[in-house]
Amino acid sequence: MVTPITSTPEPDEDGALIDALAQTSFATTAVLTRIAAEHELSLTQLRVFGILRDRQLKMSELAMYLGLDRSTVSGLVDRAEKRGQLQRMPSPVDGRGIHVTLTAKGREQAERGAQEVAQALAPLTDALSRAEQRRLTELLEKMLGAERSPVR
Repeated sequence: MVTPITSTPEPDEDGALIDALAQTSFATTAVLTRIAAEHELSLTQLRVFGILRDRQLKMSELAMYLGLDRSTVSGLVDRAEKRGQLQRMPSPVDGRGIHVTLTAKGREQAERGAQEVAQALAPLTDALSRAEQRRLTELLEKMLGAERSPVR
C-alpha cells in the first residue's frame, strides 16, 4: 500500500511569526487601552462599541463574542445604557430575546474612537505600502476566519 504524501506547513521553528503576532497584539492592546481610558471606558466596554458599530446583537451573541457570561455582559450593558450609549430592544423575531444596539450618542463615540485608534496605529500601518496593507488585511482575515465565532 502506498501512503499518500501530504504537505504539512513547516513549523515556525524560531518563533518569529508567533513573536511578531504577540508584539503586534501588545502594541494594539496598549493603544486600545489608552484610548478607552481617555474616554472613561474599560477595554471591554471599548470592545462592545467596536462590535456593535455595524450591527445589533442578541445579549447572548454579544456575550459569546466577548467570551463573557451573560450576567457580566448585562452589567456592561446596564452601565452603558445609563450613560446613554446603548439601548436594549425586543428581538423582532423572538419575543423573549433582547437585542443591544448603539444609541446615536454611542454610535458617535464609537466612530470617534475608531478614528482615534486608526490615527494611533498609523505609525505601524503607514510603514506598509497600500498593497502590503491590503495583503496583510487578507492574511489576518484568513487567520481570524479559521477561529472566528459564528457571529460576524
